Amino acid sequence: MNIADKLKAATQRLADSDSPRLDAEVLLALVLGKPRSHLMAWPERELSAAEQAAFDGLVEKRRQGVPVAHLTGEREFWSLPLEVEPHTLIPRPDTELLVELALQRIPAGRRCRIADLGTGSGAVALAIASERPHSEVLATDRSPASLELARRNARRLGLRNLAFVCGDWCDALRDASLDLLVSNPPYIAEADPHLARGDLRHEPRQALAAGADGLDALRVLAEQASRVLRPGAWVLLEHGWEQGE
Repeated sequence: MNIADKLKAATQRLADSDSPRLDAEVLLALVLGKPRSHLMAWPERELSAAEQAAFDGLVEKRRQGVPVAHLTGEREFWSLPLEVEPHTLIPRPDTELLVELALQRIPAGRRCRIADLGTGSGAVALAIASERPHSEVLATDRSPASLELARRNARRLGLRNLAFVCGDWCDALRDASLDLLVSNPPYIAEADPHLARGDLRHEPRQALAAGADGLDALRVLAEQASRVLRPGAWVLLEHGWEQGE
């Protein structure tokens, strides 16, 4: 079977996905070790039996709900290629708004001290560090495995203006030490039915859900933040659409 026919069949198998054609293209490109543009340029290329078997296996895992990022081991965020692992939250485009808002509050030439709490893969911290090289960015997480993943991503990107600290929320931070605190904490209610659907089924529950109303982590951050902020500092937190009040 050639590339075009294989992609058509896989797209049909992935009909329940939000992006079946894109998923199929990304997975076939992974199997072939080529960019997606190769698939468009050579649609008539015949696939070997081994290539078809490897692709079919990935498509079946995706059909069962395994996120594409877990199958490829990578996700792009803020145009940065990041390694991801199943024990951390997959970076999402919506969270880039958190980076945009942070950058608006960090003058480009000024040396500021910023902390990203619950950094996971390091997505937010790395994006800010890449845009504000004169600032120091602290990436904190209570999971040593997550911090090691964030460190690897920083090394891969050649970013040196970061420090990685193991700790739960503000516990690892000094008093009055920050100009800006950002976080994308868990904020989904434990009983929310969305947790049993789609990609969320395969992501770490502790990175998604926070108590009966989803506000447990946000309450802790709201209580602790004032201790670590300098005068005039900012706190930027991602939260659910119905949690704005």
